[in-house]
Amino acid sequence: MAESPAQDLLCSRIRRAEQALMAHHEAVLRGYGLTMTQYSVLLLLSSEGGNSGAQLARACGVTQQTMASVLTGLQKKGLIDRTPSPMHAKVLIAALTDEGQRLLTLAYREVVVLERALSDAFTDAEHAALIDLLERATAVLVQQTPQAQPVSP
Repeated sequence: MAESPAQDLLCSRIRRAEQALMAHHEAVLRGYGLTMTQYSVLLLLSSEGGNSGAQLARACGVTQQTMASVLTGLQKKGLIDRTPSPMHAKVLIAALTDEGQRLLTLAYREVVVLERALSDAFTDAEHAALIDLLERATAVLVQQTPQAQPVSP
């Protein structure tokens, strides 16, 4: 069954790297009372401005129901405000509060330390090659992912 040892399989290596990355970020963010999804929302709102829950759910790779809970939690903490969209009254647009920006800035200062350490571990050419390889791997993973098929009655 196994053509190569598990440690030589690319998917295993990618998964290990992802687990290490998530463990680092979760440990840092826990100190700020944030989950990875909450941090991602704050980061998106900081860089892109106001977004709907549906837009944020797609960007974070979670369901709209999960995002609704995330946004409610962030709003209760005073990190975001939600106001009706001028285009669609039933759609709420989330925006970062000053407190949300302050907390994001503090958390980002710690999260970015890992980014710098990773960048420093590679030469400029290796860094560029790794980015290219990861992009290619991601494209293959996306292309190979089966699409959900409707269930026939």
